[in-house]
Amino acid sequence: MSSAKAISAAYKLARDAYADLGIDTEAAIKRALSLPISLHCWQADDVRGLETPKPGLDSGGIMATGGYPGRARNGDEMRADLDLVLNLLPGKQRLNLHAFYAETGAAHVDRDEIEPEHFARWLAWANSRRVGLDFNPTYFAHPHATSGFTLSHPDKAIRKFWINHAKASRRIAQHFAKNLGTPCVNNHWVPDGAKDAPADRWAPRARLVESYDAIFADKSINRKLCVDAVEGKLFGLGSEDYVVGSQEFYSSYAQSRDLVLCLDLGHYHPTESVADKVSALMQFHDRILLHTSRPIRWDSDHVVILDDSTRNLFLEIARGNAWDRVFVALDFFDASINRIAAYVIGARATRQAILLGLLDPSQQLREAETAGRGHERLALMEQAKALPWGAVWDELCVRDDVPARADWLAAVARYERDVLAKR
Repeated sequence: MSSAKAISAAYKLARDAYADLGIDTEAAIKRALSLPISLHCWQADDVRGLETPKPGLDSGGIMATGGYPGRARNGDEMRADLDLVLNLLPGKQRLNLHAFYAETGAAHVDRDEIEPEHFARWLAWANSRRVGLDFNPTYFAHPHATSGFTLSHPDKAIRKFWINHAKASRRIAQHFAKNLGTPCVNNHWVPDGAKDAPADRWAPRARLVESYDAIFADKSINRKLCVDAVEGKLFGLGSEDYVVGSQEFYSSYAQSRDLVLCLDLGHYHPTESVADKVSALMQFHDRILLHTSRPIRWDSDHVVILDDSTRNLFLEIARGNAWDRVFVALDFFDASINRIAAYVIGARATRQAILLGLLDPSQQLREAETAGRGHERLALMEQAKALPWGAVWDELCVRDDVPARADWLAAVARYERDVLAKR
């Protein structure tokens, strides 16, 4: 176990080092702890869902690889796993649910008929843990998604099914917000696209606009409670050549309909910088939703680590002082390692990136740049990389009464031995 005395001593040295650059570590810790991160429920069960019975056919494009022991098999096991995760994470958390995690008992309830009551156990859990809930319609892993098209499907009846599902999801999101006293971000991602070059790229996009317009026309939904977001991507399994909901499509649609645009770190070409998009898009979009993920050569949703993409994303948020204009959520799934550890690693890496953004000497960098001292700006950027931010992170964990450094691994090992190994 890490010594609290050693952590405190290291922090004092780090605090002084940052103070030399005019950075208040106390303020950074306080702000980093206050920003909520929405944990994704689907890491716990490898994106299988809880529907009764299973829809039967898979749409493709969602795949968790590996078979590490201990996968959660039902809602109770998922919530028990999440209880441990929450105990090991510093700062404010939320939980992000997909629609196919409805718990309907022995009855089969199709997605266009789901109601708030089917998420009552999730809501009770969130109330007891004092965490907010976010939501997502589930447009995949269903017989009506096997063609690779949902809201843009050429069959009007299939489009109608998914429109009704989206409307039901918005009602559920609003119900969560009313009961928990915090807005619910309701994120729409559809897998629609083609594996090879289509002859018509126009009609599916026109149908997608029409479907979304029908969804968001529901005036019974308070958009301050149900905060709708839309998420694009470059490609996916089964949509390698053509994605109906591309970045350009969703950026334009969100701006024109006053919706939140979602940026997922794994949904772009490997050479694209999502961090660079932030300052451009936020000239025109009031708010954005950020999904931290990690692609390796393709959108493979690896566990988030503190890599350059994650660090740079939150560095840009910090430099634009846009913390109040972003929602932060996790989106990865890895069945090849302990799933509790995956949660903790990814969530901690995301909050570490937030802390690093808050510890950036942004003011000094801008002053040097404005004065034309490019060499000074570059030198300070390099110095900031070497500052002892790890000591500030350890202090942050201690203050929030969670394990510092890698001390959390002991709790995960005990839980694997006592709980996961018996599943």
